[in-house]
Amino acid sequence: MINSYKNFNNKKIIITGHSGFKGSWLTIWLLRYGAKIVGISKDIPTNPSHYVSLNINQKIKEYFIKLEDEKKLKKIIQKEQPDFIFHLAAQAIVKRSYLNPLETWKSNTFGTLSLLESLRVIKKKVYVIIVTSDKAYKNLELNRGYKESDILGGDDPYSASKGAVEILTNSYIKSFFKKKTSNVSVAIARAGNVIGGGDWSNFRLIPDCVKSWSKNKKVLIRNPKSTRPWQHVMEVLSGYLTLAVLLQRNNKLHGEAFNFGPSLKNKLNVINVVKKMKFYWEKVEWKILKQKKTFHESKLLQLNSKKSKDKLNWNCVLDADKTIQLVSEWYKSYYSTKRKKHILTLKQIEYYENILKENRKI
Repeated sequence: MINSYKNFNNKKIIITGHSGFKGSWLTIWLLRYGAKIVGISKDIPTNPSHYVSLNINQKIKEYFIKLEDEKKLKKIIQKEQPDFIFHLAAQAIVKRSYLNPLETWKSNTFGTLSLLESLRVIKKKVYVIIVTSDKAYKNLELNRGYKESDILGGDDPYSASKGAVEILTNSYIKSFFKKKTSNVSVAIARAGNVIGGGDWSNFRLIPDCVKSWSKNKKVLIRNPKSTRPWQHVMEVLSGYLTLAVLLQRNNKLHGEAFNFGPSLKNKLNVINVVKKMKFYWEKVEWKILKQKKTFHESKLLQLNSKKSKDKLNWNCVLDADKTIQLVSEWYKSYYSTKRKKHILTLKQIEYYENILKENRKI
């Protein structure tokens, strides 16, 4: 499949949310294959910032606008005429969605609506990956893992907004982007809890851990027994890239949704992740918060990715231990004054590509 990534060479690719955690990893990865990247983001969401440390602004063309500004976004789409679009921009934190639900709904739902509406006027073939979340499913705490055919839902503002994004996207596919007549081909990607170097978001487990431990402080842990589909950011992005390549090759994938999650055998709860991180850090301490819940979070989230394996030949190739090792090494490098952060990012991409070459062939 790695050889297929050469398909992105000299292609113009719009990445929304390019200044964020996943967006910066995707941007630097596609630059390796000679893609012409156009980034669109509202702002630089964190400080520190993986995007800033990679000097991405010197390597791409970028716009900083709110995606829900449909007039500005439409002008950009018409001007740039992209070959591919990866729509990652979102307000992605569950807790923040409770603190500011209006911002979450505007960013996630109206941002996507603005993008889809802008695509109606495009006059060349474009392949679009709309990224949602495992939380788009109505969570019934199922051990088998959610399949793409399961019902969508959402009991909190973030999850509900992601479910709504999928309904919205499907309506545009069925109404305006029909397979035989439209220049626009769309597929939906649902991923689980993505971890990796360069994530500095608040209210996320790994960033909370490394920020606390770097200052020799205890990290505060909530919901220690909650299980999530943890996976390295490179695993998820390889899924997005593979889906984009195969969407271009096979229009039968237009309108399809795909899960990208780890093996059900690799499931970990929050405290398992913290304990595995402990092997790579000195003076690691944590404290379990005992307080009344101020907002709802699911205890069990798992994805069934059989469809991605069968139709895309995609599966996670890193086990839980290797995932935690890569994450820990990145952050330890960050806090070392002897190594440059962007060098380790690129080295980890090269390392992962070598594993892919051994495990997947299309």
